[in-house]
Amino acid sequence: MELKLKALHKEAIPDALDRALRYRLLNEPEQAESICRDVLRTDPENQSALIALLLALTDQFAHGLAQRVRQAKQLIGRLQGEYERAYYSGVICERRARSQLKQGVPEFVVFEWLQEAMECYENAEKLRPHGDDNALLRWNSCARTIRDLGLEPCGEEAVYHFLE
Repeated sequence: MELKLKALHKEAIPDALDRALRYRLLNEPEQAESICRDVLRTDPENQSALIALLLALTDQFAHGLAQRVRQAKQLIGRLQGEYERAYYSGVICERRARSQLKQGVPEFVVFEWLQEAMECYENAEKLRPHGDDNALLRWNSCARTIRDLGLEPCGEEAVYHFLE
């Protein structure tokens, strides 16, 4: 049996995006992802839907990391603003690091992803709209994680041990 997806009406998009946000808040990112994909079928360039989808994908990094990271990164190129591309690239790296930390990945790997996130946030900070300190807040969060957990870059010995 072939299931044909039903199309969302354009005037239903604002309510659908509100619903996607609620599903993310309820820790049901799969539902949020589905709604965002429906919105994007109707309005492929909808920036709010692209961002909500990207965030819903990062909410699922604990399940299928490689595929979700790839999908989230593909969305970056569809974001219209330089600030948004820099900021959400940082979000992807940071959430990847935090997911890997929970999965027991070596701390030097987590450190590298947090470092990359911080670089993205620094780029976003230079491009941010007046009064938008989100990139600064995220940078500080990464810095605190590195400091509080004592994360450090790897040395050659750590890489050798990790590859054994």
